[in-house]
Amino acid sequence: MKPSWPELGVKLAVGAGFRLPDLSGLADGVVPGPQREGRTESVHYDTPDLRLARWGLSLRHRRGEGWTLGFPPNAHQPLARHRTQRFEGSPRTPPAAALSLLRAYLRGAEVRPAASLSILRRQVLLTGPEGQELAEVIDDEVSVLEGRRVASRFREVEIEVREGGEVLLPSLLARLQEAGAFPADGVPAHLRALGPAAQEPPELTGVALPPSPTGTDLVRSAISSGVASILKHDIGIRLGGDPEDVHQARVATRRLRSNLRTFQPLLQEEWATGLRDELGWLADQLGSVRDAEVLRDRLREEAKGLLEADARPSDGLLRRLDEDVERARERLLTTLDEQRYVDLLNRLVEAAAQPAVTEDAALPAGEVLPPQVRKPWRKLRSAARALRPDSPDEELHHTRILAKRARYAAEAAAPAVGSEAERFAKVAAGLQTVLGEHQDAVIAQGWLRANAGGGRRAFVAGQLFGREADRAAASRADWPRAWKRLNQKKLRAWLPA
Repeated sequence: MKPSWPELGVKLAVGAGFRLPDLSGLADGVVPGPQREGRTESVHYDTPDLRLARWGLSLRHRRGEGWTLGFPPNAHQPLARHRTQRFEGSPRTPPAAALSLLRAYLRGAEVRPAASLSILRRQVLLTGPEGQELAEVIDDEVSVLEGRRVASRFREVEIEVREGGEVLLPSLLARLQEAGAFPADGVPAHLRALGPAAQEPPELTGVALPPSPTGTDLVRSAISSGVASILKHDIGIRLGGDPEDVHQARVATRRLRSNLRTFQPLLQEEWATGLRDELGWLADQLGSVRDAEVLRDRLREEAKGLLEADARPSDGLLRRLDEDVERARERLLTTLDEQRYVDLLNRLVEAAAQPAVTEDAALPAGEVLPPQVRKPWRKLRSAARALRPDSPDEELHHTRILAKRARYAAEAAAPAVGSEAERFAKVAAGLQTVLGEHQDAVIAQGWLRANAGGGRRAFVAGQLFGREADRAAASRADWPRAWKRLNQKKLRAWLPA
C-alpha cells in the first residue's frame, strides 16, 4: 500500500446564499469543467474517547467512495494538508487493513460509528493545457445526522490542489473571496460533527515547562515527546515509501533510551530498566531497516560516478541491497504487529503521564541534571583522548556512540539549563556526524568485501571499496578537529567540576 499524493488544501466559510463563481480565466490554459452536483452520506468511525480525531486522524465510509483513512503529513511536507489511504470493504465494518494501520493509536480500543453526515456537494474540476488535473473547488452543505434527525447544519468551500496546481491557489482564493467566501476556522467537517471533545488534545501532549522546571517536569516532557514521535511515524512505516518514517521513529526510540539513562537518579531503577530494555528491542528492529536503507542509498549514489560500462554489473551487485532492505522491512512489520509492541506503547503512554520518579525528581532540574551530563561527557573525553591515528575502527565507532550519548544528555538538560547546554549539544552533534561518516564507510567496505563475487561484479565492488576507503580516511583525518571544537572549557562551563 502506498499513500496518495499529499493534498494541499484550503477551506473557506460561506453564507447560505453563496454561489460558486465562474472559475474561467484563472491562468493561461486552465479550464474549469462543468459544475457537478450530488448528495452523499458518510459515517465517521472513532474510539469512545475520540482518540483518532484528537490525533488528527480520520476513518470514514462514504457512499460511492468506500473507506478512507486520513492522517497528517510528515514534518518535511509542510505544504501538505493530509495523506489518505483508501480501502474496499463492507460499509458496516471497518476494513482489517485500515485497523492494522491504526494499531499504534488504537492499542486494542474499540472503533465504532461516531458521526453521520449527509452532504450536498457541488464541485468544479480545473484542468491544465494537457488535460492534467490541477485543482478542484468543492462546495459542501453538510447536515449532521442523529438517526434520521438533522442535528445541525453548516457549509464550507474547499480548494484541493493537485500536484503541479499550487500556482493557482492565490487566484482561486481571490476569486472565491470576491464571491463572498471568507477564511474558515480550520476545523474539519467531521470534527464539527463530533463536537468539542474531538478537538481536545490527544493522550500525549507537549508538557508546558515552567520557568524553573523540576526533574519530573523534564522527565514527562521528554517521554511524551519521544512517544508521540513514534506514534506519528507508525502509519508511514507500515505503508512504506518514505525512509524518514523509520529514521525518525528510530531517533525517537534511541533518544528515549538515552533520556532514561540521563534521568536515572530521578527514576525508579527497575521501572526505568524495563522500559530501556523494551525500547532497545524496538530500536534494533528499526535499526535493521534504517541501516540497510542508508547503505543502499549510499552505494547507489557512489555508483553513479562509475563508468557507463560498469553500470550493469553495479546494478546486479546493489540489487542485493534492495533485497536486504525488504527482508529487514518484513521483520519490522512483523514486530509492529506483535502484542509486545502494543504493550510497550501502552507502557510509554502511561510513563509520559505518570513516570515512576524518586524523591529527587521534585528538585529543580537545573540542579540535578548537569551532573548527569557530566558522566557521559567524561566517558567521551576519556575515549577521545585515548584515540590514535591508527586506532581500530571499532574504537572510533565506540567514541561516536559516546558522543551521541553526551549530546542527547545535554539536549535533555537544555530546557532547564538553557543555551549553554544547547551549544554543547550542537558541537557534540558535529563530532558525532564526522565519526558517523567514518562508520558508514567502514560498514560499506565490509558489505562490499562480503558480496563482491567474481568477474566484472568483483571489479565494480573493488572500485566502490576504494572510494569508501578514501571516505573513511578523510573522516579519520577530520574527527580530531571536531573533537577540538567540543573539548573547550567554555563549552562545558555549566557542568560541575
